Amino acid sequence: MKRKGVIFDLDGTLIDTLGDIAASMNKALEKHGFPALDTAAYKDKVGWGLRRLASLCLPQDAQHDDIVTAIAEDATQFYVETPLEHTTVYPGILVLIAELKRRKIKTAVLTNKNDPTTQIVVSSLFPQGSFDIVQGELNGKPRKPDPASVWDLLVELKLTPSDVIFAGDSEVDIETAVTSGCFPLGVSWGYRSRETILNAGARHIIDKPEELLLLLK
Repeated sequence: MKRKGVIFDLDGTLIDTLGDIAASMNKALEKHGFPALDTAAYKDKVGWGLRRLASLCLPQDAQHDDIVTAIAEDATQFYVETPLEHTTVYPGILVLIAELKRRKIKTAVLTNKNDPTTQIVVSSLFPQGSFDIVQGELNGKPRKPDPASVWDLLVELKLTPSDVIFAGDSEVDIETAVTSGCFPLGVSWGYRSRETILNAGARHIIDKPEELLLLLK
């Protein structure tokens, strides 16, 4: 079946944001008297949003709702202030997106990063009109891995799940793809291991962005 659309995760799939996320969360942790973590320690913790990340960064005996909330709110504010100091687009991604646009393949970005910051980051790093839809976390809307987050996008794109590849670097993305009925495609250059992605249900993993084009036929 010919694919008509691609939904992309953002962090770890299109762009490398780990440095900025780590810096913001570390600043919030230290503000509340907790130790900062090495940037590499964030690789298996990101993907569910900053509140879940705050919880995962705290000692188990400190994971109380009020503490998690305070740290998540501060980390969000710090990240909004400096979202692009270390963030870069992965090699080959801009060429891939331009080629998808040339082929009239519909594209969307779906991330658990809050929507205002998502819009700033994407508009700063990609040419205008690169994606048909860019959506971050919105109040009242389900977040990945809830499949409803994908189905809402598909309605806007006028596509069905079988038309679409969902590309991501984490188990969150693969679970989202599987439960929504899209083709679950893993990318190897992000924040999770191949084993993690495969165990989550990825049907294929690509090592370079251009390899996605082979799956459109």
